[in-house]
Amino acid sequence: MSKRKNKTITGFLISLLITLVVGGLYYYMFYPAINIHNFEFWFFILVLVIVFYVCYSIFNVGLTLEELLNRKKIISNKFNYIKYLGFVPIIILIIIVVNLIFSPVFQSKAYYKRISVNDNADFNTEIKEADFNKMPLLDRDSSEKLGDRVMGQMSDLVSQFDVSNDYTQINYNDEIVRVTPLEYNGVIKWFTNRKNGVKGYIIVNSTNGKAKLVKLDKGMKYVESGLFNENLYRKLQLSYPTYNFDSVNFEIDNEGQPYYIASVVKYVGVGLRREVTGVVILNPVNGKSKYYKVKDVPEWVDHVYEADLVLEQVNDWGKYKNGFINSLISQKGVVKTTRGYNYLAMDDDIYLYTGITSVISDESNIGFILTNMRTKETKFYSVSGAEEYSAMESAKGQVQQMNYTSTFPLLINLNGRPTYLISLKDNANLVKMYAFVDVVDYQKVVVTDSSEGIKKAAENYLNEIGEEVIGENEKEVTINNLKEVIIEGNTYYYFNDNDGQKYKVSIKVNKNKLPFINNGDVIKINYSKEGEVISITDIK
Repeated sequence: MSKRKNKTITGFLISLLITLVVGGLYYYMFYPAINIHNFEFWFFILVLVIVFYVCYSIFNVGLTLEELLNRKKIISNKFNYIKYLGFVPIIILIIIVVNLIFSPVFQSKAYYKRISVNDNADFNTEIKEADFNKMPLLDRDSSEKLGDRVMGQMSDLVSQFDVSNDYTQINYNDEIVRVTPLEYNGVIKWFTNRKNGVKGYIIVNSTNGKAKLVKLDKGMKYVESGLFNENLYRKLQLSYPTYNFDSVNFEIDNEGQPYYIASVVKYVGVGLRREVTGVVILNPVNGKSKYYKVKDVPEWVDHVYEADLVLEQVNDWGKYKNGFINSLISQKGVVKTTRGYNYLAMDDDIYLYTGITSVISDESNIGFILTNMRTKETKFYSVSGAEEYSAMESAKGQVQQMNYTSTFPLLINLNGRPTYLISLKDNANLVKMYAFVDVVDYQKVVVTDSSEGIKKAAENYLNEIGEEVIGENEKEVTINNLKEVIIEGNTYYYFNDNDGQKYKVSIKVNKNKLPFINNGDVIKINYSKEGEVISITDIK
């Protein structure tokens, strides 16, 4: 065997060995998914190709670094090892072509169908009356403030651990709460505490603001701040090397046991049209994990789909209904989500809420969507009204001298009418006032000091606007035992009908008719709902 051939074989083996070592270190450090639909995988392949080429060029022909960087000299010396880098533009070109084929340019209908939206939903019949005992009044920022305050009171833990900023909103044993784990306070604290793990998590009640630290008998070993094999993301990816992981949320089950919920997604092409296929539920205490398909996910899990994925798919639904060309030129029927979103709790599940507005004008909403974050069931409610940020500005305008900031609204059913509930906060992220804003007419806004409570704030709002509702409940009644009552400066009329049913109506419902009604009069009314005392919303 010639010396030249021996040198070639030796150079190849040395280059291959170095490439494997570099590849192993790269994979351990960055743990890309071994999946051809993942961008990170192809970047990993390109790194290996370049490393092998550089090594082979050096060890096979003895090029210096200066010569290696001088492409002209390589060509002039008739070194043909540049051919190995030919894989790079070929791979990039293939990815570009494949992604173009699977892009909205050619497959707009597939993007439109990424999410199924029921657009026949009815607000009045499907959205329950607001239950203020289960209303998430605190946003993430306020929850973080309360969580930090609780942690600051734990002198034995505050120097060793930090509070994660996860604050996942979940439905926990019929209470709306945010939960977040503790994390190691730096590398040194990981070394000194890793044997016992992270000893707890914080839970903040989103309704009443009560926060507490839950200490665990056995600490969590696999967390975001863990190092080496105890890093949460490395643990997940190395356990499931071919899975594409998307969001990872911290949740607790009904017994208070902590888990990480890692969404698994598939792509079309390379990194396009992601869709959740299931989740991996990992126990951070013992490291055990299990994959569940979407249809098999346990009911205590609240977040299978990430908010940004839902918004992305809803925007595709609103954009590509009439094709790609229409989305760019005429834009007939093109709609989009508003700039923010919030979460609502209903029927033991967490729902994402956001407004839907025309792509041409964002001054008002044409409706809103609710998406179940566990099942992705999505409904569109056609309720025209104020865009959320207009409502937020209207609420701030009532107390502009205070320089309060508005939280993104909660959309609620208040006495049969779609209403925005907004919290007004000071510079310390503490809720100081509650504002109720009518969705249809954002000029109708009433603010109340938070110290009076949310129920009192709702009562003040209803008194102010006259308990207007949207509804079809209608009947004809005969007035008996009519009484006029003044409550906190507002005039109400109370009476019975011939069957003994009690009614009440605010003077603001009809200022021209109500002062002239009398016992024995027969009137046709609209009302919001049956009950001990029926609230009249309109007099025909």
